[in-house]
Amino acid sequence: MAAVKRGKRGRRGAGGASARRASRSGQLATQLTQIKRNIPLYEVMSQEGLELIERNADELLATTGIDFRDDAEALSMWQQAGADVKGERVRFPKGMLRQLLKTAPSRFTQHARNPSRSVEVGGNNTIFAPVYGPPFVRDLEGERRYATIEDFRNFVKLAYMAPSIHHSGGTVCEPVDVPVSKRHLDMIYSHIRYSDKPFMGSVTAPQRAEDSVAMARMVFGDSFVEENCVLINLINANSPLVFDATMIGALKVYARAGQACIVSPFILSGAMSPVTVAGTLTQILAEAMAGMAFAQLCRPGAPVVFGTFASSISMQSGAPTFGTPEPMLVLSAAAQLARRLGVPFRSGGSLCGSKLPDAQAAHESSNTILPTLLSGVNFVLHAAGWLEGGLVSSYEKFMLDCDQLGIMQQLAAGIDISENGQAMDALSEVGPGNHFLGCAHTQANFETAFYRSPLADNNSFEQWQSEGELDASTRANKLCRKWLEEYQPPDIDSGMNDALLEFISRRKRELPDSAE
Repeated sequence: MAAVKRGKRGRRGAGGASARRASRSGQLATQLTQIKRNIPLYEVMSQEGLELIERNADELLATTGIDFRDDAEALSMWQQAGADVKGERVRFPKGMLRQLLKTAPSRFTQHARNPSRSVEVGGNNTIFAPVYGPPFVRDLEGERRYATIEDFRNFVKLAYMAPSIHHSGGTVCEPVDVPVSKRHLDMIYSHIRYSDKPFMGSVTAPQRAEDSVAMARMVFGDSFVEENCVLINLINANSPLVFDATMIGALKVYARAGQACIVSPFILSGAMSPVTVAGTLTQILAEAMAGMAFAQLCRPGAPVVFGTFASSISMQSGAPTFGTPEPMLVLSAAAQLARRLGVPFRSGGSLCGSKLPDAQAAHESSNTILPTLLSGVNFVLHAAGWLEGGLVSSYEKFMLDCDQLGIMQQLAAGIDISENGQAMDALSEVGPGNHFLGCAHTQANFETAFYRSPLADNNSFEQWQSEGELDASTRANKLCRKWLEEYQPPDIDSGMNDALLEFISRRKRELPDSAE
């Protein structure tokens, strides 16, 4: 199948007056490009502290090691590479993993079906992707229920329409109305058909990863996929210090196909790592290096991303907590460690433990997304829609988060010190004791001067009252309904679409309706 025709429906741009007018009326604004940060990095750890963590990780890898479970091939590969393999435990000579990681690219492009939506992962870039993994949704009627494939399609459509979302993501919710063994086909197809942004592959079984790569080849062409990254995927370590057969198998498929793997320890500190920040960082670095280096054994030069999901837990109840200081410190210091390794970094998002898109959700999400941006995270999963500790994808929370992502985008641009930004003509024109409302500089810039939220209500009490006394969640609900009503799918080559549907139909006939 030939690669999709390039150049259609490119909608990326810098915005401007038309985008601001669209934002104010609740209409879809111009798509924003991935963030290229123009502000300094926020770093919490000294060079001495980072070196200490690195030494501790090397010691942990050499003396305790990491289990690679139920995969004889992986153990053989490590043994041939010079690791000490006893049973399923692999111990690594000091410096071995860093040497292997020298072939990993410091940045790479993930190509989208629409080339104007392709993203560069790494460097000074930040990419926002939606929530990933929840089995439940909180829908527009306020019901908390199991997610369906229709919900999945809706979230893909919303991510496609959201100006501040740069990536379609992966399992934006888990569609439980489709058999486990087959749902990956519908999910990958939804990303391809209802969006033209880059997307993630399935990792719940090696064969599902193979299907993801096969479908990508139908979209982009065999030779293009062989030479370029068109898929990114999430490989979670089974912390502490274990990679299981499912994750190893999926990683092998993607790495050997030259596709990107986010190797991401999933940490609830106090349960799956030590209670201290430094101890957690040591474990994260060890696990991430082992996974990323294994990808290089599979195919030198395979793109990888140092990932971490780190939360704390309540030591009284054991429940995960979000928006607290310790995970912020882990996030920021892990970003520093990734930069020292020379690989891109994934973490952060708009995380919260709240059951509703309320004040708790807002505060906890703000306490996560702001350090995410300031610390230089390159790939941000869970940037919009996360609720209830990751159990729920919320339509209203998705819209509220997207508004905040627009703020992050503008913050990352930094301070304009161009001639227009200096505004000397305005200062000269207005002079002492007057106001700037009517001066020429204000008139020329008022459409784009400040971020204008499509959801926040900054009007007078009387106007807010006359318009129905709507709270933020209700306004988000209305805007979400409007977006879904106005959604228009991107163009797709009819032959490509037919081939994808035929492939899905054939694979569904071959696969059992298993629950695993």
